[in-house]
This record gives sequence, C-alpha cells and structure tokens, in this order.
Amino acid sequence: MAVVHLTKEDFEEKTKTGWSMVDFWAEWCGPCKMAAPVIEELATEYDGKVLVAKVDVDAHAELAGKFSVMSIPTVILLRDGKEVARQVGFAGRAGYVQLLTKAGVA
Repeated sequence: MAVVHLTKEDFEEKTKTGWSMVDFWAEWCGPCKMAAPVIEELATEYDGKVLVAKVDVDAHAELAGKFSVMSIPTVILLRDGKEVARQVGFAGRAGYVQLLTKAGVA
C-alpha cells in the first residue's frame, strides 16, 4: 500500500483505529527527503498491519501543533489515535523498524 497523505480534515478518521505511523515532514527539509524512500518501503512492508502516513507541516501546521512537533522529520506511532511512541530526526530504516518492534507492531 502506498503512503497516505493526511490532512486536518481526515487525520482523525484515518488514525482512530489500529496502528498508524505518521511522518511529519516538509518539502524543504533535507533529512525528510532522506526518510521518504524508507517510509515508502515500510508502507509496503507493513501493509495490512500499519497505516503509514505523512503530514506536510507547512500545509497542516495545526496538526504539527496538536502533536507538539518541534523538529522534523518526526515520526509518531499511534494506536487507536493515541500516541504510543515517537522518533525525532531521521533514524534510518533500523530506527523506524525498532520503533515499530518496541511497540509490538512487528
């Protein structure tokens, strides 16, 4: 499954049940560009287990504010709409897999 791009209008609806891994990013962010292919890979790898999504912090600043995202990229792992873990900064594929594994997703 492809990465889902969330907006303030559909964020709650799409993340309210099950696991969601949300990448808060921006077009101008270098580390975000490095994270993008890894996030795409994980969307395919965890298809059916985790909704892998992205939020553009420039277009949806209120969502970044709601989750107190101060630095990007920030990946937040949600279960039934509630935050269970986060990774600030680009941690590489291993860092994101560890985030999912520690939470019991993988």
